[in-house]
Amino acid sequence: MSTVSQPAPAHAPVTWSDPAREAAFHDWLAQVAPGHGLDPASLRLASADASFRRYLRVDGAQGSRIVMDAPPEREDCAPFVKIAALMAEAGLNVPRVLEWDAPRGFMLLDDLGTQTMIEVVQPQAPAANQQLYLRAVDALVSWQSASKPGVLPAYDEALLARELSLFPDWYLQKHRGIEISPALRQTLDAQFGLIVQRNLASPSVYVHRDFMPRNLMIPRDPAEPRLGVLDFQDAVYGPVTYDIACLMRDAFLSWDEEFVLDITVRYWQRAVKAGLPVDPDFGEFYRAVEWMGLQRHLKVAGIFARLTLRDGKPKYLADAPRFIGYIRATVHRYRELGPLARLLDEIEGSEPVSGYAFGRL
Repeated sequence: MSTVSQPAPAHAPVTWSDPAREAAFHDWLAQVAPGHGLDPASLRLASADASFRRYLRVDGAQGSRIVMDAPPEREDCAPFVKIAALMAEAGLNVPRVLEWDAPRGFMLLDDLGTQTMIEVVQPQAPAANQQLYLRAVDALVSWQSASKPGVLPAYDEALLARELSLFPDWYLQKHRGIEISPALRQTLDAQFGLIVQRNLASPSVYVHRDFMPRNLMIPRDPAEPRLGVLDFQDAVYGPVTYDIACLMRDAFLSWDEEFVLDITVRYWQRAVKAGLPVDPDFGEFYRAVEWMGLQRHLKVAGIFARLTLRDGKPKYLADAPRFIGYIRATVHRYRELGPLARLLDEIEGSEPVSGYAFGRL
């Protein structure tokens, strides 16, 4: 999982924990400001990541710009630059990289606006969001249609297995205090192996890896039909099911299955028309999306526990009931996931999940 940006309060001041980095930043900003008509005095915090990146906003002669502050010993910005170019070539609305000081980890970007898709979603009126979600689907189909093998890292068995290991290591062991006995380890390994193999059976395309409303932007120009796309630096080449599972099974937003099906089938129709490698049978495709969503949410549970316990960011784990709800509903839906279903019932509560409300508990 890549990271999630948290908007900053309007005009939030910029503070620095490292005086040397602060000095380096102001030196860099003074160098690039004249060429872009920037006003350094207008600098303020824009948003912070769950990672070590943060984003600043600065006013300029042609509107505001975004500055990425990414300490190079903590964050590698090269993938961001590469994938921004790939997405732009695919016709997506992504920020241009206007300046990049690779050794010091500072970058000047286009500002795609201040309003994320999740801020305008109407959770209590699913049908009212259909056109907004179809704009997201259009961006996704454009991105996947540009796919070529050998360009992005493979979302392979090793990576999928490594992500799944976050669930026992961080969620079960460190967060819930459950000892991973040899018998439990054997059960988890067998179930995770099944999940990985099911997901690797899906054909590969470009995968954003965190394609959800918090990372999609409402354009400032009402005439711009394309949503802005952010937080794409962890993109890989992997299952065609991943990003639609991510969009409709959001870690921060729940939908009933009727709306999930509506958007997923419309995505599938567009994908078929675009020649993307989705299963020609929608039922089979939808089952594959569920298995992919299961993998993602087991990973998310581990990541959010790690953010809380290791990184001191407890707000993420507050959403745990949502994605544990996704996980439990899915494992109860498939007989071969019975051992994992029984384990989760034991941990989370004895009542099996009935129905499928995508996280509404």
